[in-house]
Amino acid sequence: MTTALVTGGTVGLGQVFAERLAQDGWDLVLASRDAAGLEQAADRLRTSYGIAVEVIPTDLADRAQTLALAERLEDPDRPIDLLVNNAGFGIHDSLIDLDVDRMVRAVEVMDIAPAILSAAAARSMKDRGQGGIITVTSSAGTLRNGIYSAVKDWATIHSESLAIELAGTGVRVVAVMPGWVETEFHQRAGIKANAFPSFLKRLVYIPAEQVVDQALKAVAEGRVICVPTRRWAFFVWLGRVMPRALNRRVSAALTHSRT
Repeated sequence: MTTALVTGGTVGLGQVFAERLAQDGWDLVLASRDAAGLEQAADRLRTSYGIAVEVIPTDLADRAQTLALAERLEDPDRPIDLLVNNAGFGIHDSLIDLDVDRMVRAVEVMDIAPAILSAAAARSMKDRGQGGIITVTSSAGTLRNGIYSAVKDWATIHSESLAIELAGTGVRVVAVMPGWVETEFHQRAGIKANAFPSFLKRLVYIPAEQVVDQALKAVAEGRVICVPTRRWAFFVWLGRVMPRALNRRVSAALTHSRT
């Protein structure tokens, strides 16, 4: 039986990752700050799919808790075959009226913790000659939308660099760069993108299940970058090749639309 560890596994994409992997017969280790949510998710998945589910309440902004979770990834008696670095949150704070604590938390949760967990997983998986590491980054990393863009761009570059270091070891690393996904993410982040007309929502939003399916397919195929859907792949390509001045104008328009 194969085992996957999913961070942020009780809501949003993390919940969909857990559901899909459970359907495919994977045992699960779920990590989240929400201890009650973890137990509820575990009970539901055990009952629905007959799999083993371990829960580890973890706040990834707390370095000691992240290191404890990393130790679980390196437990030789309970190997993890797939790590899904999914935990995260939206942050679109002013760079002038800076909330330093919130910025540090974003870096810890979406950059430092995935780096620590990926390193632990990579060491264990490399010794076994197989495994997969998925990190959910964002298409926002191609734009200039403040702290969130910077954090997600760092995560993408880290994943690509780790993939280079692990080439030929049997361990596959994928950075998943979704656009806007149909979860509660934007509501929790206080972003007004959901006020878009329904026809525009259909154009820009992606079902969470589609993101997860394409992410798992990318691991199986050994791809390093996964941008779910062709339209978002085009947007990401455009963000990378357009002149920086134009990128800043597009980024400014998106920032103003949120506020």
